Amino acid sequence: MPVDGSHGSSNSSRQSNPKLRYGIPRYRVTLVREGRAIPATESIQTSEGAARLLRPLFAGLDREQFLICGLDAKHGLIGINVVSTGSLTLAIVHPREVFKPLILMNAGAWLCAHNHPSGDSTPSPEDRVLTKRLREAADLFGIPLLDHLILAEERYYSFADHGWAGA
Repeated sequence: MPVDGSHGSSNSSRQSNPKLRYGIPRYRVTLVREGRAIPATESIQTSEGAARLLRPLFAGLDREQFLICGLDAKHGLIGINVVSTGSLTLAIVHPREVFKPLILMNAGAWLCAHNHPSGDSTPSPEDRVLTKRLREAADLFGIPLLDHLILAEERYYSFADHGWAGA
């Protein structure tokens, strides 16, 4: 296959286009702020404080949503990113979608949270596997995962408070 875009024609009057010669696109990676969801002065020090801060973001949702919170070195909130919105019982989460915004935020640490619309904050086996996988990836990236919260209407579950049991 010709690289110059001539498509194999012998028409010598056609000039090659430099844009077609090297068809590899160049990218610029940026993070775009969509607005302020909660006061930027908030610092997250406990799972209870994190649950209180994040609960309004899940209010009224009828399906699972998974989000991450990027934190600075003093655990001040840098930003929040919704990684996945799923169904009533499942939100698909992959580490690459989790770490992309954390790296762009220059996060020094992070936590993640998702809701259980059923009202039961007990982690599922899938929640435990995901948490374990995210902790392992966090170690590789050098951005510590401080907690994974599961929020229900009135209660929450903190993996960190439970000693990362099963994760």
